[in-house]
Amino acid sequence: MRELTELRSLLDRLQEVEADALETQDLDFKEWPSEAKQAIKQAVDIAICMANGGGGTVVLGVRDRVVGREKAILGVPPQAEIHQLKRDIYERTAPKLTPDIHELHVAEGTGRLLVMQVHGGLSPYTNTAGAGTVRKGNACVPLTGDLREKLMVERGDADFTAAIVPEPAQSLISAAAMERLRDQARQEQAPIDLLRKSDLDLLGALGVLRDGQLTRAGLLIAGHAEAIGRHLPNFGWTHERMKSATTYDNRADGRDENALALPLALTAIEARINADNPISTIEHGLYHFEYRAYPTIALREALLNALTHLDLRLASPVLVKQYPRRLEITNPGGLVGGITSTNILHHPPLARNLQLVQALARLRLVNRSNLGIGRMFEAMLVEGKEPPLIIDEESAVRIVFKRQETARPFREFIAEEGKAGRTLDVDHLLVLRYLLSHPEIDTPTAAELCQRRDAEMRDILDEMVQIFDYLERGGAGRGSWWRMKPALHRRLEGLGHAERDQRIDWDVAKTRVLNMLKQRARRGEPGLTNAGIREVTAYDRQQVNRLIHELEAEGVRMQGHGRGTRYTYIGRTPNEHG
Repeated sequence: MRELTELRSLLDRLQEVEADALETQDLDFKEWPSEAKQAIKQAVDIAICMANGGGGTVVLGVRDRVVGREKAILGVPPQAEIHQLKRDIYERTAPKLTPDIHELHVAEGTGRLLVMQVHGGLSPYTNTAGAGTVRKGNACVPLTGDLREKLMVERGDADFTAAIVPEPAQSLISAAAMERLRDQARQEQAPIDLLRKSDLDLLGALGVLRDGQLTRAGLLIAGHAEAIGRHLPNFGWTHERMKSATTYDNRADGRDENALALPLALTAIEARINADNPISTIEHGLYHFEYRAYPTIALREALLNALTHLDLRLASPVLVKQYPRRLEITNPGGLVGGITSTNILHHPPLARNLQLVQALARLRLVNRSNLGIGRMFEAMLVEGKEPPLIIDEESAVRIVFKRQETARPFREFIAEEGKAGRTLDVDHLLVLRYLLSHPEIDTPTAAELCQRRDAEMRDILDEMVQIFDYLERGGAGRGSWWRMKPALHRRLEGLGHAERDQRIDWDVAKTRVLNMLKQRARRGEPGLTNAGIREVTAYDRQQVNRLIHELEAEGVRMQGHGRGTRYTYIGRTPNEHG
């Protein structure tokens, strides 16, 4: 849920952007209709949409498609009572919804906005007529039959893997799968007393054996290939070694390899990937460390994610495509429960196949606290590599790894920081990697990069200044920016030149640009273009526009239009002098 302080900051941004540009999966802005009945209907509809999408915040009283606070903030009339609105929503929804609603006082419009905090939970929600929508991105889409079923899966009411397989368990179990399962769990330091149990007792302790019969989750974990093929015909995996986007020179299938049970599938796919996953050796002191192009931890997390979160109702395999310069891992079934590629790092965990995930979590092969994605990112970032790209394709999720060499200076830096007791998390690593190829970062950019809210991100950036001593801060307020200290930049061998590319202070930039324009005016030379000022200040286009706007009071004017636009000093008029 969005806090009021954060919402006030977002409302300030309406001076520059439309409300629609600020909307996300968990945030929406709505204009308050003039008719009371329409206002109530809209509040009910958006509450249902948000609840089905996992919950979120709705700001009522803000118009879309306009720029400027006065134009956008129309407000909510005083006769719209919070208690009555909550009662109307409660009476018109099924299951009953009881959102929290608060007033947010503003200077514009009627002077008040309503902030509705909608909690997710017992979805799917509908109105009393049975109709509803669900939040997808920044839009509400109709709650069709397929989406209803998907929501039921997400809350555990339709766990496909919890169903019983109608055959005696003993006839379905693969000894090879059980042996490999124990080996992999032992590597993750699963409880020894658990691993010492007999096959049936172990499966019973994992919750996948009931009255002598396996659930589908148990079959996926321990079944032999023939049984999995018979009872779970949609499950499978394929690895293709690609020569180009359309051709491959080698292919393997899980059924052909007799490796469908998850422990065997994981081993077989890893072996095929590692056949073209070279190792580089880095010497550090007396030790030699080996690093693969695709780190083992990142690979395993991505493969387990694909093999456990797939939609077993879809007739599509887990597909691994290994190109010369990248690796793609795709599983059938899109992201669930409001999780998107832009919030997946910190979203509360949700599982499509709950029983399967719970069983593997007891063996410590997967994590129930949503740490798997973070471990995947961290494994790449600590080696100075780009993190994976996660793409939601509606009916599938694709994870893309770029093939990269380990950056020795960065890896050595991380090791030395660890010895000194400074542990960097994914947020710190993402910021440092960004600043190796960019002169600076501001709060919105960092928040988007780390999938954090602005307030959280400012604290993290300040921590990197005050505690870690990695960054320097410039500017003030909303104009604040951070850059890597030049000495650290040189140590990590970043791209570009930190000292040459570092951004100059706002007031210094204004003075420098104004002096340059005055000198050009005295010499009778044309003024500077936006691109010319960007080169001088290292600002972006919008920042240059704001700077010029402030320099108008000093006698700077825009001349021309389009690409030929230049900014020229003409001096202040008598009225401007007062």
